[in-house]
Amino acid sequence: MREILGKAKTVRELLKGVKYSIDYYQREYKWGEKQAAELVNDLVAKFLEEFDEGHERKKVADYPHYFLGSIIISKKDSASFIVDGQQRLTSLSLFVILLHNLQRERSDMVQIEELIFSEQYGEKSFNIEVDERMACMEALFEGRNFDVSDAPESVNNLYNRYQDIDTAFPEELRGRALPYFVDWLLSNVHLVEITAYSDDDAYTIFETMNDRGLSLNPTDMLKGYLLANIDEDYRVEANNRWKLRIGKLTDWGKEVEADFFKAWLRSQYATKIRERKKGAKQEDFDRIGTEYHRWLRDARAQVGLDKPSDYLRFLSTDFEFYSKQYLHLLDASEQITTGLEHVCYNAWNGFTLQHMLLLAPLKPSDAQNEITQKTRITAKFIDILLTWRLWNFRSIAYSTMQYAMFLVMRDIRGLDAHDLAQVLFDKLQAEEENFDNNSDYHRQGVGLYLHQQNRKVLHRMLARITDYVAVSSGMAPCFEELVGGGSVKYEIEHIWADQFDRHTDEFEHPADFAEQRNRIGGLLLLPKSFNASYNDKPYIDKLEQYFSQNILAKSLHPKCYEHNPGFIRFMKEEGLPFSAITSFKKNNIEERGELYRQIAKKSLEPE
Repeated sequence: MREILGKAKTVRELLKGVKYSIDYYQREYKWGEKQAAELVNDLVAKFLEEFDEGHERKKVADYPHYFLGSIIISKKDSASFIVDGQQRLTSLSLFVILLHNLQRERSDMVQIEELIFSEQYGEKSFNIEVDERMACMEALFEGRNFDVSDAPESVNNLYNRYQDIDTAFPEELRGRALPYFVDWLLSNVHLVEITAYSDDDAYTIFETMNDRGLSLNPTDMLKGYLLANIDEDYRVEANNRWKLRIGKLTDWGKEVEADFFKAWLRSQYATKIRERKKGAKQEDFDRIGTEYHRWLRDARAQVGLDKPSDYLRFLSTDFEFYSKQYLHLLDASEQITTGLEHVCYNAWNGFTLQHMLLLAPLKPSDAQNEITQKTRITAKFIDILLTWRLWNFRSIAYSTMQYAMFLVMRDIRGLDAHDLAQVLFDKLQAEEENFDNNSDYHRQGVGLYLHQQNRKVLHRMLARITDYVAVSSGMAPCFEELVGGGSVKYEIEHIWADQFDRHTDEFEHPADFAEQRNRIGGLLLLPKSFNASYNDKPYIDKLEQYFSQNILAKSLHPKCYEHNPGFIRFMKEEGLPFSAITSFKKNNIEERGELYRQIAKKSLEPE
């Protein structure tokens, strides 16, 4: 093996003036929403341990440092090829692009362009060079929309993870604190760059780090601790039971077992959470998230672990029960399950705090019907809360929701179904913003509208509204098909084509027309092929085709109100202001927006 170099570098040192290449056989960018959000949440949490509004900028140099892991580089012909760490490095680059965009027009802007791209002879190249990503990266850097409909999956992921990072980055760091955070990220966050000078050496290092002599993970250490405290006569059976349950969890993915333990132990035992201020110490909620195996050892009295029989009960009864429920929740998150539909809706919204809330009221002594009822009540509460927030342009990111959800979790722990429903109903009644009492956006008459960052959110909302009308009218459910579960790809369709000159009778300026066109009442979900064929046509030319589409599109056509008893019954019973529209004007977008609001409200009435 030739020379191997290992050096700890700050984010600035790692990205400034460096070009990283990726071999063709590993160019896929595969991180999902969960991994991107966790990256942001971990960095934000570490920064907030020290940040104080009263600090001067130079004080950031004394803030705690953070280790983000290692990357392995193979040097070939003076080029640096990433052998391991592409997912982390790409996501970090997306985060830096977001921070650059958030600083636009600020007088205290931290100059970070050189960490994103370099320019030579008039040509721009990004610091991670992959040809197929170039157009998408340029669009993100320039703050433009990018059409991913025909892009490779890796580019789709790239674009979507940028949106997820944007969603996860909290509002509290977008104001005065922003340059402080950028300074800290660039100078106090470190990675170890391991450099080899041949592919063989680089991959040998990679294999050694990943395949040989692996240290025990937290789950292994937790298992060892529990089994060591069980009477020897029961250890073999307990170990077999453990392996069976862990095997079912890992079948879902390598991170699922850790996610389960965090959700379970938090749901049943966390009583405090770290305050978001300088010097605040980690509490049990936080420790369970980072070292659940050590936390359990320290909190054994709180958990009720004293005698060997307690440890056996904890493993054979509690672990068995909550792991089974967690697996059921994973199933319900993957596809619509009758009675647990809201679990799937929350999962589609990427709400990773859901599982600890759903486990909180459950007890091993609960009968199955009680478990199902509790899960449905809690999942619907989460669904209503998230939808209200999204309707009012509020974030549902982990960092934004964590503290409030901790309080809910603590308050519903172990409740029976009746008390659970009452507590959660009272919490919804205490919310200031819902479908009726709206945010400043709505009070100013803007209403819910489509913009670059909320396309996925609005897509799911329109799918929910369409599905509710269809099912309530006696038709087949369509939510999963509309959000991508079928062979047909659906897209948001603007009822108005992007043709300002057709609407000069109602608008003096293109910006006013564009704002009205993007409001929710002017949107539908239709197949991509439909949009390609009819997107630019006048409304009157599209109307006949709408009648062949889903019920929300059909409802624009007069024929929808003829020989359609299920829909007409639903419309009358619910008192919804559906009507055929033969000429779609400005007031029709407002009327349809109100109709959508009423449908959404009826579909999510608190119980």
